[in-house]
Amino acid sequence: MTAALTLEQLCVRAGSFCLGPLDLSLAAGDYLVVMGATGAGKSLLVKAICGLLRPSSGRVWLAGREVTGLPPRERRVGYVPQSAALFPHLSVGRNITFGAWAAGRDEAAALAQSAPILGVLGLEALLERRPATLSGGERQKVALARALCTAPRLLVLDEPVSALDEPSRRSVCAALRDLHARIGMTTLHVCHSLEEARAVAHRLGIMAAGQWAWCGAVAAVDSDPPAHPAARRLLGLD
Repeated sequence: MTAALTLEQLCVRAGSFCLGPLDLSLAAGDYLVVMGATGAGKSLLVKAICGLLRPSSGRVWLAGREVTGLPPRERRVGYVPQSAALFPHLSVGRNITFGAWAAGRDEAAALAQSAPILGVLGLEALLERRPATLSGGERQKVALARALCTAPRLLVLDEPVSALDEPSRRSVCAALRDLHARIGMTTLHVCHSLEEARAVAHRLGIMAAGQWAWCGAVAAVDSDPPAHPAARRLLGLD
């Protein structure tokens, strides 16, 4: 079966820092959380997958197609940033369908096709509202719906709940878990919290100094804890 995401000896240089070489394979429907301290290379990894940075070497594959040299718009990666980055002058509905509009698709049809997603996220009653009237958790759910409305091959979440209060964080994590159970979108989710990883994912990769320090099932962290010092510090084991 073709992997949904494959990284082959991926290297990205930023000044004196080098990410990689990294290998990674995600099957369709996998949900991987990537953790790491600040400066571990998580942002470079996300940018290389999304096409915002050209790797120094190595290759990126999405659904069996090499995309290493392709621009972001041709990769079909749904991206949700920490800040949500909604358009303040557009309604929730128009924010959600913006990607479809930019791709030349019919917005009404795109919104109708997204009805199951809107239902899981609880957004049906908010479509006419503006982002300024929403809570932080609601804004992140709109950003998530917008990313999924484009029918991406891969969903990339870059610290999607780190700026939220605890109730909103729990609400968004529950929505992510429910969405994954419903649609099985292949997901790469960057965060700093093992609690967050346990709430949403079944796979975990921990980065340190641009390399994988530990990879495995989230549940295996307790039975087979990392030996790498940076990974142990991140998890509060030392």
